[in-house]
Amino acid sequence: MFKKSIIAAACLLSFAALQGCNDAPSSDVKEEVKASPEPAAAVAELKDREPTVDRGRLFHAIKVRTDEDKARDDARNPIQTLEFFRVGPGMAVAEALPGGGWYSKILTTYLGAEGELHGINYNDDMWPRFGFFSEEGIARAIERTSAFPNMIADFSDNGIEASGFTFNSAPEALAGTLDRVLFIRALHNLNRFEEEAGTLTEALKTTHTLLKDSGMVGVVQHQAPDKSSDKWADGSAGYLKKSAVIEAFKEAGFVLVSESDINANPSDLPTESEVVWRLPPSYNGTADDPALKAKVDAIGESNRMTLLFKKAP
Repeated sequence: MFKKSIIAAACLLSFAALQGCNDAPSSDVKEEVKASPEPAAAVAELKDREPTVDRGRLFHAIKVRTDEDKARDDARNPIQTLEFFRVGPGMAVAEALPGGGWYSKILTTYLGAEGELHGINYNDDMWPRFGFFSEEGIARAIERTSAFPNMIADFSDNGIEASGFTFNSAPEALAGTLDRVLFIRALHNLNRFEEEAGTLTEALKTTHTLLKDSGMVGVVQHQAPDKSSDKWADGSAGYLKKSAVIEAFKEAGFVLVSESDINANPSDLPTESEVVWRLPPSYNGTADDPALKAKVDAIGESNRMTLLFKKAP
């Protein structure tokens, strides 16, 4: 689609030049037309521009999923979120902690055969730090890294390029090639182990290295109330302060481009004795108590910040 746009643009430039000659026969105007850029130069310039959001194609990618996946759309707002992140077909995108691939399914179809989708998993040595995963669970989590391309192939046979790696094993060949890196509910655990292992610092450094000079980072993250203590809002309860996230990206060489309330939920006002996983769809600690479940159902899913950063020059 993007290649066709380039060809069309070149044709229009050629047609415009011919019209200029026909409408203005004076020698001065003819000289000006001769000095105008060649169509080939214009085409080269267009090739350097990033693809733009294609709403029709994005709607299609949303529509072709299962009803089970669509059931989460009202809480996750994928169309508005990917539009806000300025993700376009044909882009090279990395998704941090893709998990079971809820967003990956959309991106695979939307980016298309001309695009790339890379899954970045936590480092292998991060999983034991949680302290509650079994050895089998840790092994399965690690295996998801190399299995990411197979998962994408199961989602679509469109031939999109896919790879899986961790924050400390990113291929050197990808450095400076990505258009977008997405952290969708993936920052809290990186921050959770920052003090003991520098996990967030490493993740943002890797992200900076992978992105093109014009590349951007999209963030959706459970948002802690501003009045929360820094200790509670360190990610271990699932929540981070917006100010802390912005500062971390600033220190890593990014600038904040924009923020949105697309995924905001003002009803989610956790106390410091609560965790984000009490809410749907996890219902941790609330599923078996009808009164508590009714309470969290009335709240809905978490309050989430939605931020867009750009790699600083």
